[in-house]
Amino acid sequence: MKLSLRSGVRLLQVPRSLKSDASLSQVQRYWELLNVLVTRNLKVRYRGSLLGIGWSLLNPLTMTGLYTAVFGAAFTPYYGHSYLNYALAAFTGVVVMNFFSASTSQALPSVVSNGALLNKIQLPVSVFPVSMITANVFQLTVSVLPLLMTVTLLTSGRFINALALTIPLLALILVCIGVGFLVSALYVFFRDLSYFYELVVFALLFGTPIFYPTAIVPTRVQPFLFLNPLLPIIESLRQIALSGRAPSLSLIGEALLSGLIIFTLGLTCFQVWRTQFMDLL
Repeated sequence: MKLSLRSGVRLLQVPRSLKSDASLSQVQRYWELLNVLVTRNLKVRYRGSLLGIGWSLLNPLTMTGLYTAVFGAAFTPYYGHSYLNYALAAFTGVVVMNFFSASTSQALPSVVSNGALLNKIQLPVSVFPVSMITANVFQLTVSVLPLLMTVTLLTSGRFINALALTIPLLALILVCIGVGFLVSALYVFFRDLSYFYELVVFALLFGTPIFYPTAIVPTRVQPFLFLNPLLPIIESLRQIALSGRAPSLSLIGEALLSGLIIFTLGLTCFQVWRTQFMDLL
């Protein structure tokens, strides 16, 4: 009897190779679906557009010019009395804020807007907010990143600095995916979240040192400022691009830690709440 039980258990056990093949096929399916959704998002976004992806570069350049014209005289003393340094610092802040705002705002309704599709076909729900953010990652990679790397090479003279820019940008992507998971899940339950989130992004715009240096923030307010997950990312980018010194490992570490914390929090909430989605879509 024992022998038959053991042999039966052996027959029921799935070979490890089949398990790995199954997981590999799931990853491949997820990747293919992500590729389709990102391609569709980009085509819809730039259909009939005159400049196409050039808008993703023109917008931060225009905002940087406006900030420099309005605030340059007041804040250049914090950047070596150089309008160019202030413009570059403002540009990095604008790039981070624009990416965060666009990515998370587009991810927010992604699950609900695809509710009809999810009710017909079994799909991994997480692919929808991730696809929105990935489309913005593509824009960032082909438009802003080459310019930022070129400027970093000119200011620092270090190729390692240009490569190091990718690390805080990776932290930025992790933050956006984490927030994207969180807001897209909450939007399933609270359909007026989009109006509240607009206020959150607006507050974050002025609560993040984009066009002003961190040094001007009152000492009693700074502890709250450092709770902002975008702050270590911006500070790390500015140190790498503008200081002329080797990348600061402590700033890079803070940026990555910020990204990992927000990503883990958002993913955990999304996975816990996911089982309730289909009843509300």
